[in-house]
Amino acid sequence: MELASIEKLIVKYLNAETTLQEENTLKNYFTGGNVAPHLQEYIELFSYFAIAKDETFDKPIRLKTESKVRRNFYRLSIAASFALMFSVFVGYNQYQRYQAEKKFAEISKGLKLLSNTWKKGENAVAGLYAYEQAVNKILD
Repeated sequence: MELASIEKLIVKYLNAETTLQEENTLKNYFTGGNVAPHLQEYIELFSYFAIAKDETFDKPIRLKTESKVRRNFYRLSIAASFALMFSVFVGYNQYQRYQAEKKFAEISKGLKLLSNTWKKGENAVAGLYAYEQAVNKILD
C-alpha cells in the first residue's frame, strides 16, 4: 500500500473518522513489519490492540449483593424501633409527671380551700365559746 494513503488513514484515525475496514488496513500495515521510519511510533498502538484483544479477565467480579442492603435495612429498622420505643418511654414518663403535678396542684388548691373554711368555722366556734362564757358569768 502506498505510504501517502497510510498517512491519510492515520490522520483520519486520529480524528475518529475511519471505518472498520480502514482500521483493519492500518492494523495489518503496522503489524506486518514493513513500516516507514517516521511512522514507527504507531506500531505500539496497533500491536497493543492486537494483544489486548486476546486478554481476558479471570477474577470473579463481586457485586454488592442484595443481602447486604437487606441486612443494613434490617439493622436500621431495629435502631429506629429502639429510638421510637425510647422516645415513647421518655414521653410517657414526662406525661405521667405532668399529670401528677397537675393532680397535686388541684389537691393543694382543694386542701387550701378546706383549710380556709375550717379556720372560718373555728373562728365562729371560738366566738360562740366567748359568748357562752360571757352568758355564764352573767347568770352565775
